Amino acid sequence: MIALIQRVESARVDVDGQTVGAIGAGLLVLVAVEPGDGEAQCTRMLERLLGYRVFSDAEGKMNLALSDTVGGLLLVSQFTLAADTRKGMRPSFTTAAPPEEGRRWFDRLVDLARVAHPGVETGRFGAHMKVHLINDGPVTFRLEVR
Repeated sequence: MIALIQRVESARVDVDGQTVGAIGAGLLVLVAVEPGDGEAQCTRMLERLLGYRVFSDAEGKMNLALSDTVGGLLLVSQFTLAADTRKGMRPSFTTAAPPEEGRRWFDRLVDLARVAHPGVETGRFGAHMKVHLINDGPVTFRLEVR
């Protein structure tokens, strides 16, 4: 499982002109499910999302995690993160989970997040989404869980 996390002042996802998920300060997370991902990857990814220290403490150092700040968490499925881009001029998506598997494990990650953290929002799996954000920093990291 791959996640691109962005510390944001605010973020929202629109589908067909309607906002389907929005947060204030917190993390926007683009998530890709890879073949073979399952419960263990969902659990570990959530631990990392809630515990990764990307928020500033009183001295301006990145020492606080989302669980410390109780900020928003906007999870957006994005299979293109798993693309193989090593050669050629067109990405290959054979390294991404098939849609049914991707939906199953993305939804599981969302379910686990909603139990563990307040303020969880999502995009819409499989939809053409417009993602709006104000990146804070900018602070962006790529996390992987195998």
